[in-house]
Amino acid sequence: MGGAEETRDGVDLTNLGQPLLAGSDLTKRDLVDYLDAVHERILPGLHDRPLSVVRLLRGQEPFMQKNLPKYTPDWVRRTAIWAETSHRQVSYALCDDRRTLLWFANQRAIEYHPTLVTATRPGQPTHLVLDLDPPEGDVFPTVARVAGAVRRALADVGLAGAVKTSGAKGLHVFVPVHPDSTAEEVAAATRALAVHTERLDPQAATTAFIREDRGGRVFVDPTRAGGATVVAAYSPRMRPGLPVSFPVAWDDLDRVTPGDFTVRTVPAMLGDRDPWAGAMPAPQRLPADLVAEGRTIPVPRVQAMHEGKRRARARREAP
Repeated sequence: MGGAEETRDGVDLTNLGQPLLAGSDLTKRDLVDYLDAVHERILPGLHDRPLSVVRLLRGQEPFMQKNLPKYTPDWVRRTAIWAETSHRQVSYALCDDRRTLLWFANQRAIEYHPTLVTATRPGQPTHLVLDLDPPEGDVFPTVARVAGAVRRALADVGLAGAVKTSGAKGLHVFVPVHPDSTAEEVAAATRALAVHTERLDPQAATTAFIREDRGGRVFVDPTRAGGATVVAAYSPRMRPGLPVSFPVAWDDLDRVTPGDFTVRTVPAMLGDRDPWAGAMPAPQRLPADLVAEGRTIPVPRVQAMHEGKRRARARREAP
């Protein structure tokens, strides 16, 4: 690696002319310049949240990085979290300032996935999230239609949220919740709201966790809760053209496509605005009856695991 070509906020930036993605004219400088341009908007969504990033090193496949590498500067804030799957402590970054964001950009970190909890309050999610995952094909109008059903489901129980593109083909609906909300309560309410959405538009929406059961419908994912991560607003995504997860006004969903928002188009669109902060309602208490209903709905991953075993057994026993 060559020497620093430029220094910003004490961070040496290197190899800025290197290509970023195969088959694209985007360079590492485009990534650095974009993240620097939006740092005041993206950092509030990263602050004090254990961060996973997707990096793309030259000549390698993309990979998700959770544990900070040993060469991480001492001034990068971090928090240690026990990982049950790997049975070890993972040292997560806390990307709280421009300097840390620029350091990640120089590491070719393209995607930024913070947790729904903060390091300060690890047991209490700040938001309830419904992730709308489309089937294959160019179906964004259907995803927008299902987002409208989510909005109605929220309104029916006295809640409100903000919506953004995922940066891929889906949408994320964020509902800020009262600080006293527990992870279990938020998870239960998420399941209930997903079911409400499916009932409002069963032709377009489904809560079927097993992909083959979705029938070409948009999956309203009820599992983004607790320590789960969701890509941050304004984060680029690892896709051709580097699209960005971008806030959209509810009434504009039928007039946009995810490809409208890229690292090259977003800074000019924003100007001095922060539409994600502007769209976000104040934290809300979850209705007790909604939480109670959600507690009666099976956890989808567990249900899918049992159903998968049942189907495998049926196939083995079939004549």
